[in-house]
Amino acid sequence: MKISRRKTLAAALSLAIVGLAGCGQKEASKSASAAASAPASTAAAPAAAEPLKVAFVYVGPVGDAGWTYAHDVGRKAVEAKFGDKVKTSFVENVPESAADAERVIRDLANQGNKVIFGTTFGYMEAMLKVAKDFPDVKFEHATGYKTAENLAQYDVRTYEGAYLAGIAAGKMSKSGKLGVVASLPIPEVLRNINSFTLGARSVNPKATTKVVWVNKWFDPGKEREAATTLIGQGVDVLMQNTDSAAVVQTAEEKGVYAFGWDSDMSKFGAKAHLAASVIDWGVYYTKRVDEVLNKTWKSETTWWGLKENMIDLKAFNTSLSDEVKKLIADKRQGVIDGTGPIWKGPIKDNIGKEVLGKDAVADDKFLHDIKFYVEGVEGKVPG
Repeated sequence: MKISRRKTLAAALSLAIVGLAGCGQKEASKSASAAASAPASTAAAPAAAEPLKVAFVYVGPVGDAGWTYAHDVGRKAVEAKFGDKVKTSFVENVPESAADAERVIRDLANQGNKVIFGTTFGYMEAMLKVAKDFPDVKFEHATGYKTAENLAQYDVRTYEGAYLAGIAAGKMSKSGKLGVVASLPIPEVLRNINSFTLGARSVNPKATTKVVWVNKWFDPGKEREAATTLIGQGVDVLMQNTDSAAVVQTAEEKGVYAFGWDSDMSKFGAKAHLAASVIDWGVYYTKRVDEVLNKTWKSETTWWGLKENMIDLKAFNTSLSDEVKKLIADKRQGVIDGTGPIWKGPIKDNIGKEVLGKDAVADDKFLHDIKFYVEGVEGKVPG
């Protein structure tokens, strides 16, 4: 019997298709079996944890010098240390008025921030109020004195930097007349003015300090005007407790000395800038954020200074001799180890009343309650 080539080819093709189908079924069976026996570890990895949202509220512009700038350097230190574990943000130029501060702080809490740092004294009441409504948020308030279960308070011993600056001022002043451009007459600022004067009089007992108040933390125009007034009164070394670089700039223009405050301000007046009292907020901010991440954060009061490397006198002018630098270094070490406390009696106020007895050393309560000028500061504390 004769079979055509067409029929033979068709039969072969049918057999091939059946064979391929069989192979396909075997491979599918193998795949299903492999999937069923695959270990659980090959399952999809869980989603990465959301970064901790950390917010900062600033009283002034970040700028490139001063109080707010120093805080923002601290914020960046948090980012550098924790990377994608955190997400930071800030709001600048927030007034200290209760309504404005509360609105901003409440908004940040509503945005999901779990840590909020308020960086000026005037935010205290607003932070206290908002903290009650957000018990799962950690609030941190700078320079105040009230705390709550989820509201901590922190500060830096700026008076230690002011004291060291005073030593340099006492050594460098030709007239013995020093000046301070001051912000607000609160204990923090009075403590700095007085410590600056104590430092100066420790090396020049005849040194005196004049003060001009601008009643604002940041107002370059008023700061410049105050500095000009002091220079006109014979002052040849200026310190400030304000936030802009206007005082250093004015000192450079007028040919007198000045100190950077809260940050290095030497670029604003290379000849005038004797040194800077520099705050390192990153020391504190990285510690507290780490505690939140590790769930060990608790409400507490912190006041750090030279000992904890949170403040120091830096960026010395070349006009300061090695002798003066060594003197400052020795005084610095005395403050750190307790052998040379700044506030050790006898100390009188500027009307002759003894405020600290012989050999008595001021405790933190005394320092927080200062409402007077020490001997050597001229004028009266504003009422």
